[in-house]
Amino acid sequence: MEPIEGKILGKQVGYPQHYSPEILVAVPRHLNREIYQLNSSSLPFIGLDIWHAYELSFLTKKGLPVAGLLKMSYSAESEFLVESKSLKLYLNGFNMQAYGTNVTQGIEQILSIIEKDLSNLLKSKVQLAFFNDNIKDNNSDFSDYSLLENIPKIQQASFNHYSETPTLLFPDTTNTAKELKVATHLLRSNCKITHQPDWGSAFIHIKGNKLPDKVGLLQYLVSIRNENHFHEEICEMIYKRLWDTFSPEELMVSCIYTRRGGIDICPVRVSNNNLLPMTLCNINSLSERLLRQ
Repeated sequence: MEPIEGKILGKQVGYPQHYSPEILVAVPRHLNREIYQLNSSSLPFIGLDIWHAYELSFLTKKGLPVAGLLKMSYSAESEFLVESKSLKLYLNGFNMQAYGTNVTQGIEQILSIIEKDLSNLLKSKVQLAFFNDNIKDNNSDFSDYSLLENIPKIQQASFNHYSETPTLLFPDTTNTAKELKVATHLLRSNCKITHQPDWGSAFIHIKGNKLPDKVGLLQYLVSIRNENHFHEEICEMIYKRLWDTFSPEELMVSCIYTRRGGIDICPVRVSNNNLLPMTLCNINSLSERLLRQ
C-alpha cells in the first residue's frame, strides 16, 4: 500500500491552473514518532513548524499581479503536518486567480482562503502573514550561538558515521558550564520519499548538569547525513536523543532548512515556551536570513 506521504512526492504532477485545495496532503505525525517512542499524548516538547513560501502570487480583479512571501505557522502538537510539495502545488494554483478590487483586499481574501483550507486539513489553527512591501530582516534569534565546525579540535576529529548514531552523544566531563548554545550549518538529511538531499542548519540550546561534548555532538549531527525523514521529523529526532541522553532542565532545537521549490521549513521544538526563538516564531516578523536560507 502506498504511503500517504508518496501521494504526490516523487511523481510527475502538473501544476494546477486554478485554485485546487484537493491537492493538499496531510501526513499523520504519529507515523514517524512511534519510531522514537514519542507518544502524542505525552510529548517531551512543545513547538511550532514555521514555513516561508517565497513564491505566492495572485491577480487582483483588475489583473494586477501581486507577489510576496507567505509566512505560516502551526503547532507541533497538531495531529498532521502538511506535505511540502502538495503545499507548493496548492499555492501555485492561485497564480492566475483574481481576488479583491485592490491589493489590500486581495491579500485579505487569499489569506482567509489559505487559513481555512490548511486549518481544516491539519485540524489545527494555522497562522499566516503576507509580506510584499519593504521586507526587512530583523535581528537573528541565534546571534549568540557558536558554530561547532569552527572549534579548532574539530579539525583533528574523525567523522565516519553517516547513519544516525546516538552513541556519539556523551557528556563533556571537562566542562563545568551548565548551559550551551551551539549551531552547525552541516545539517544534511534526505527526503523520506524521494531520498533527495535536504540541507539545513541546526541550533541547539541546552541547560542542565550534563552537557554534550561538542565534538561528539557534531559527529552525531553529521551522522544524520543519510537519514530519510521529513524536516520536522529530523528536528524531533535530534530533540529526543538529547532529551533522553542528558535529561536537561531546558532544551531547544531549531532546524532551519534551505529553500526548495520556493519553500523553506523551520521546525522548532522546546521544553518550555520561554525558549521559543522570538522573531522566528512571531508570525508578523521575518528573521534575519541564515546561511541555509
